[in-house]
Amino acid sequence: MSFSGNVKEELAAHVSPARHCQLAELAALLLFGGSVCDSGRHLCLDTENEAVARKCFTLLKKTFNIDTVMRGKQRLIPDDGTERRVIQALYLARDGNGEIEMTKAVNPLLVRSSCCARAYLRGAFLSVGSMSDPKKSYHLEFVCDEKTQALQLQEMLSEFQIEARIIRRKRYHVVYLKEGAGIVDLLNVMGAHVSLMELENMRILKEMRNSINRRVNCETANISKTVTAAGRQIEDILLIRDRYGFENLPDNLRQMAEVRLEYPDAALKELGGYLEPVVGKSGVNHRLRRLSEIADKIRS
Repeated sequence: MSFSGNVKEELAAHVSPARHCQLAELAALLLFGGSVCDSGRHLCLDTENEAVARKCFTLLKKTFNIDTVMRGKQRLIPDDGTERRVIQALYLARDGNGEIEMTKAVNPLLVRSSCCARAYLRGAFLSVGSMSDPKKSYHLEFVCDEKTQALQLQEMLSEFQIEARIIRRKRYHVVYLKEGAGIVDLLNVMGAHVSLMELENMRILKEMRNSINRRVNCETANISKTVTAAGRQIEDILLIRDRYGFENLPDNLRQMAEVRLEYPDAALKELGGYLEPVVGKSGVNHRLRRLSEIADKIRS
């Protein structure tokens, strides 16, 4: 199962003990994953996700002590009297023709408490949420039919200090998170604590791997730079030896040239330790630069 599927399984098993939170989550499941059937006169849940269907059934059972029935792939509330109670509790309504008006944004009265907002976000993710494999990238999104849904979700997330963006994708409005820290915070808000710990472990491993790669790349670049510089210095010194002669150099430069030829792979600090008296890194660099100037004059 994918990481996103594991998150949904965990959220589906999480049932709030408080009825007001159960109603908030049930509202999200029906507003995002529900529809009206029988000419708009009955509530239905259209989903192929068994975890979502089980969660909706569980919440209906706990909040209204009712069972649902299946018609094809649709799950319906069988009794008209019970359905009226559900519609009233979720602040839905019927129009003049008796058709249920599925409001696209949840009534604020259902999510005025922080715990109910958490439950609503949990239901929304179960219905229309998904996330990528954290081993590859960080991306979590809610795919909404209406802009009002997306804006309400974005505002709700901001109340938990989670920054989300909205983009238009064909006819849908997508609320998405691209930062690992924001996704971790959202998993915590929704109550997916096992998935949160798994994601955090992945983030730590990925950051360690990236840190090691950066260090290796930096050291490789430094080694390459040192080797290139040493090759150029040796080329200059050989030119001086063959066309000018070490005997014509001052003693400090002659000694520097001989040591560099003897230790072609040594770093500047190490070269200074081979000189008599010992010379620091800046002194070695200064002498090699003077040898390079002499070689340039010979070339010209």
